[in-house]
Amino acid sequence: MHRAALAALGLADWSYQHLPAPPELLADVVSGLPGAGFRGANVTIPHKQAALGLATAPTERARAIGAANTLTFGPDGTIVADNTDAQGLLNALGLNVAGRRAVVLGAGGSARAAVHALAIAGADVQVWNRTPERARALVAELGGRAVERPEPAELLVNCTAAGLEDQAATFKHLPLDADEVGMFAIVVDLVYSGSNDTALITAARDRGSATVDGLEVLVHQGALSLEAWTGSTPPIAVMREAARGR
Repeated sequence: MHRAALAALGLADWSYQHLPAPPELLADVVSGLPGAGFRGANVTIPHKQAALGLATAPTERARAIGAANTLTFGPDGTIVADNTDAQGLLNALGLNVAGRRAVVLGAGGSARAAVHALAIAGADVQVWNRTPERARALVAELGGRAVERPEPAELLVNCTAAGLEDQAATFKHLPLDADEVGMFAIVVDLVYSGSNDTALITAARDRGSATVDGLEVLVHQGALSLEAWTGSTPPIAVMREAARGR
């Protein structure tokens, strides 16, 4: 996705590569990247909280969310840590959520980003988690309200790992069944499964709900990272086609 975007922008001397980093070596890896010519880096599970701690200049939203997925290295040695997951979700939705009711499933890092984004944008946010204490702790920090079961709302955002490894078991791990998905006008599933729709997205579409899949959110959060590193307007369509293998 990023390589396709760099090519479209004419940045032939730029590249994007995968760097495995075990947790115990993350600090060493990050400290060596600027000297090796890196402009920035994306970080993912399990490094998002640790990446925030490595920053010399965390953004306000990264501090609020408590995690970072984007590092940008400055010429003066600064490490800016940002979280593009939050704004990436809003950009993928492409609508004004102010005054709308939303349900976020989960209480991990991606759920924190979703709740932060939706609450700041003015949505009425419910948070459900299999461990209620985690949901209550999240809303105490970021806003919204914890619920034992999702109440009717316009928007559903799945931030759990349900369906990540076994699509057939998706609804065994969620507080609603396939038919209940239809009570939401818009369904977002941050899980993505190659070129196939997840069970949650399929159920939503079958029941007439609008859907946003995890790849679309991935594209938009990635575009924000690319813009931070290059200063160029990201080619969203190119990134989308590359992410979907088209």
